[in-house]
Amino acid sequence: MAAPVEKTEKQKMLDNEYYLPSCPELSADRARAWNLLDQFNTITPANGAERDVVGHQLFGSWTDGNFINSNFKCDYGYNIFLGKGFEMNYNCVFLDCGKITIGEKVFIGPNVQIYAVNHPLDPVKRATCLEIGQDVTIGNNVWIGGGAIICPGVTIGAGAVIGAGSVVTKDIPALTLAVGNPAKVIKTITPSE
Repeated sequence: MAAPVEKTEKQKMLDNEYYLPSCPELSADRARAWNLLDQFNTITPANGAERDVVGHQLFGSWTDGNFINSNFKCDYGYNIFLGKGFEMNYNCVFLDCGKITIGEKVFIGPNVQIYAVNHPLDPVKRATCLEIGQDVTIGNNVWIGGGAIICPGVTIGAGAVIGAGSVVTKDIPALTLAVGNPAKVIKTITPSE
């Protein structure tokens, strides 16, 4: 009987298990992403076809015509899946150690941060530099206001609105408005609004 093959740190990350980000493979993946981000962020949005070429190389999924203002930052890019009609304003940061899946026609304001990664609470374990990916999912037709922070493991339902400056620590149902720190649902959205 063959001995079980030990997972690489990258495979552990992709499987949402604790992993060491300092391994050579993940370090090379981050360097690749940074090089692509340098290209992406220097191409003006007016040169959409050029940006689309880099977008297909950087992201796990990209639809031609998606719009991202500079300066965008992420860890890997390949763990970010963007639906059709995606629009994002200036200076956003996505920590994509876990998957970040975003639906169609999602609008994201400036300075929004999405964290799909976490660290151990135990300070002894945290000192080992382990991380764990925790996927973030955002449904179709969501609007996230400027300066919002989306925490690890959160799902935001289709048609929801996250108020500017909110910190989303728990799942938000579809067709609701959530605001505050931590974000709380304050109303249900009706089709006429």
